[in-house]
Amino acid sequence: MQAILNKLEYVVFRHRLFMVLAFIFATIFLGYKATHIQLDAAFTKNIPLQHDYMKVYLKHEKQFGGANSILISVCDANGDIFNEPFFSTLKSVHDQLYFIPGVNRPLVNSIFSPSARFVEVVEDGFAGGPIIPANFAPTENGLAVVKQNIEKANVVGRMIASDYSCAMVTAQLLETDPQTQEKLDTLAFAKKLEDEIRKPLESDNVTIHIIGFAKMAGDIADGAKGVVLFFVIAILFTFIMVWLFCKSFKLTLLPILCSLIAVIWQMGLLSSLGFGLDPMSILVPFLVFAIGVSHGVQMINAIGKKVSEGVSSKVAAQASFKALLIPGGIALLSDTVGFLTLLAIDIGIIRELAITASLGVAVIIFTNLLLLPVLASYFNSSKIHRVDDGDTASHKLFTAMRESLVAATDPKKAKIIIFISVVLFAFGYWQSNNMKIGDLHAGAPALHESARYNQDTFLINDRYTISSDILKVLVEAYPAACTEFDTMERVSRFQWRIENLEGVQSAVSLSSVAQSVNAGYNEGNLKWQTLPRNSASLVQATSRVETSTGLLNGDCSVMPIVIFMEDHKAETIDYVVAKIKEFAAIENTDKVQFKLASGPIGVMAATNESVAEAQIPMMIYVYGAVIILCLLSFRSVKATIAVVLPLYIVSTLAQALMVKLEIGLTVSTLPVIALGVGIGVDYGIYILSSMMSQLKQNVPLSIAYRNALAERGSAVLFTGITLAIGVSTWIFSALKFQVDMGILLTFMFLVNMLGAVLLLPAIGTLLWPDQKKKCE
Repeated sequence: MQAILNKLEYVVFRHRLFMVLAFIFATIFLGYKATHIQLDAAFTKNIPLQHDYMKVYLKHEKQFGGANSILISVCDANGDIFNEPFFSTLKSVHDQLYFIPGVNRPLVNSIFSPSARFVEVVEDGFAGGPIIPANFAPTENGLAVVKQNIEKANVVGRMIASDYSCAMVTAQLLETDPQTQEKLDTLAFAKKLEDEIRKPLESDNVTIHIIGFAKMAGDIADGAKGVVLFFVIAILFTFIMVWLFCKSFKLTLLPILCSLIAVIWQMGLLSSLGFGLDPMSILVPFLVFAIGVSHGVQMINAIGKKVSEGVSSKVAAQASFKALLIPGGIALLSDTVGFLTLLAIDIGIIRELAITASLGVAVIIFTNLLLLPVLASYFNSSKIHRVDDGDTASHKLFTAMRESLVAATDPKKAKIIIFISVVLFAFGYWQSNNMKIGDLHAGAPALHESARYNQDTFLINDRYTISSDILKVLVEAYPAACTEFDTMERVSRFQWRIENLEGVQSAVSLSSVAQSVNAGYNEGNLKWQTLPRNSASLVQATSRVETSTGLLNGDCSVMPIVIFMEDHKAETIDYVVAKIKEFAAIENTDKVQFKLASGPIGVMAATNESVAEAQIPMMIYVYGAVIILCLLSFRSVKATIAVVLPLYIVSTLAQALMVKLEIGLTVSTLPVIALGVGIGVDYGIYILSSMMSQLKQNVPLSIAYRNALAERGSAVLFTGITLAIGVSTWIFSALKFQVDMGILLTFMFLVNMLGAVLLLPAIGTLLWPDQKKKCE
């Protein structure tokens, strides 16, 4: 290994100018590519496509629509929709939504839709027509007729608010833009909703409220633009702190510049590979910058120490390059492999995050472990200082801190540290068992409760008897199944059981509609609101229901049961889905199958189950990768335990913190555990790699640890504190998701640092007791 390092050092520093020019050209090229990267929030990326629910969803998506829907509630400020300005606005909203590219036009529904009809029982049988007559005029008489038709059509609570204050326009979205034949640009579509519907049509008298995946993604993307500001703040703060650390303006630029180059390379590589950047992954570039700064500070710290010994900057850079390439490379490889393990999770957004993070961390090996020392070798040695040079306040502070930390190798104090860690781990493990899989709050958890999107969600849920949280159970049967009493009765029993579950607002199916139609054929008598046993009568009852209602397909072989739920909280979804499976097992036959699932809640249920299944394997993959790389690096089981054990304790405590903050384990938060391990492993590897070379020479543990702190401890403490303060500013973000991640990352930066400088040496007293005795 030493021979390889010597050869690599010779090649790199013998051709310094060529290396610098190569990096400049690569950065210009990838920087140009990075300018073409776009935010990408495709709906299908959030779906575990291989899950059984999603196979059913995709099978019937074209017939019954998908889960990617838009709901627009048009509300009258005075609480009464029956006036000319309101109906004019409602018609404009319907028409405008109909013509926006990407909308599945046949599935645009409102009281202005041709399929929105009423049926009533009259002396001669049935009478009916469209809710909005062909000769409709918004006069007093015209509005009175429409009000009567609305009541006859039984759409109050669905298309019309229960208190007649709002009316609903809904639509399904296509995955492919019919005009361009390209994948629908979700964020551009969300912008069109604002620019072509809300802004021009909303007024003092009429308000417009829009919800749906596309709108939520658009609002998150708008909030994510603020990440750039926090990124700039973090860079400025880090610059100031690094300057205080190294006392050199030029040297301060190095870790900042090289870390920014890593981010540029990351974005350029993503763009070159055809990937975009999801709004929920937009924090990853900052993590790459943070990890880059951490390794960069270690490098300039090592160079500064070598220069203080009287060598030239080139010799110092070469020595630091050789000393840190292995531990830094192993730490970054551990990060990269750990992130790549996320590829095992079959959800598009997680796989893209894995690629984004692993690419970013991998390029740090080149920018901060190779380019940085090459650039530093050109500096004037007199301009390079150590953080603790001379008899300064910083020197005294670090010396005092170092001696305090060395006390962790004292057997008595080490036992106290280990005991406290065990207690904290036990508490964290107990709390982490309460972690829920899925969202824990109503509305969009990535946004604040006060956000316009969430306020719109609350309004729609309050004013309508149906909610936007829809779950569909697909009844797969055989052609003309709706003419068989036994099949329809099974659907009816299933629906009745579901409607009486806690967390379910209401449900509708072909069976329940057919019962109402049957009563209509019998003078509206409620005693006849049941399923006729006679096939001819059943045909008569079901033939009135059109396929455009979404309650049956063309040959009546598939009949969705549409379930409107009170919310999409994890506990609600888990309970209802479990009951559906229980009821399906009772009603299923060889010919009739009740299958999950479609609708937004169907997607959430599949995603939650995929996340639950992936949680433990992901931890095994991440820690397995770190353990293998540590074993290969240190060739010591003891050293591997000393590095990995603090990481696992901190990960468990981070999960407990998620429970405390009421953050559920979702597609967005699942990778945080892997990111946390990646953030923390660097500290331990740098400290222990310095200790191991001494321990192998039988140097006492406390002395080896003191020397490791003198060599690399100040950089570990500095980066942990600096980066923690940098991400703590995220509590002011417009995104609730970024606020939560800011708290979690601040916790991980600080506690992983403490684990490396306190718990690691304390564990060392148990693993290397002979070295401790030699010291005594």
